[in-house]
Amino acid sequence: MTPGTAPGQQPGGPLRRAARLLPNLRRRPAPVRPPRAAQLRALTALLDEAVAAQTPADRVVAACGEPGPLSGQTAQEAGRQCMALHRLHARMRDLQLTESDLVRAQEYAGRLLAYDQWMMREAMDLAFPTNPHPSGEAARLHLNGLGRPADDLRRLRDALRAECDRGPASPGR
Repeated sequence: MTPGTAPGQQPGGPLRRAARLLPNLRRRPAPVRPPRAAQLRALTALLDEAVAAQTPADRVVAACGEPGPLSGQTAQEAGRQCMALHRLHARMRDLQLTESDLVRAQEYAGRLLAYDQWMMREAMDLAFPTNPHPSGEAARLHLNGLGRPADDLRRLRDALRAECDRGPASPGR
């Protein structure tokens, strides 16, 4: 019996088998990158969802800025919209892109969605405070929607949608 082997086992058995498998692992081809058109379609589809989600979120933020007491229904809808934006932001972050300009667009869209999430949380905090304060109420009354970042997200989506509609990019790109 050779040291390091169990009784009835051939010397170097498991290690020899593992060593034979290693060359096979090295020969596996690298993962295939999806074509640019597929990456563009995936990003644009997600941006379509994000832009669609902004309409109800914008409405809720504006409702949080209305004078007077707010309904429990507004609080529930704010929670739903905040969760929807959170999920979209996570999906945007997890989207696997390799084209550098699409990665930059993805990062920008992620920042804009993060702003939308932040705005929703701020609106909820101002509309339903744990410790009401006159300055918080004054700030709440200035809420009127998601603002310019929502417009920027729509413009980004529109630009990428236009590129999608034009078809494949020229070979020089």
